[in-house]
Amino acid sequence: MLVHNWREVLKRAWSIRLMALALLFIVLEPVINIVAATWVPGNLYIELAMSTASGLFAAAAIVARIVFQQKVSGELNGKPPAER
Repeated sequence: MLVHNWREVLKRAWSIRLMALALLFIVLEPVINIVAATWVPGNLYIELAMSTASGLFAAAAIVARIVFQQKVSGELNGKPPAER
């Protein structure tokens, strides 16, 4: 079941933005590793950096999801108008 203001959440929630960044890093990681393998003999640090970045963005998204965001929740604190 979707929250009542799901469109607003998609536009303004930091958790969504951070998860999109994590997804971007996860998708780009194999591509960057293939490109780096042709230029850099030991690309272990590049792999480690990409994995660390995607993990940090995912962890930050978890924190952002539970932190109150005035622009998303407003006065309702995430509750639909009927539950005031």
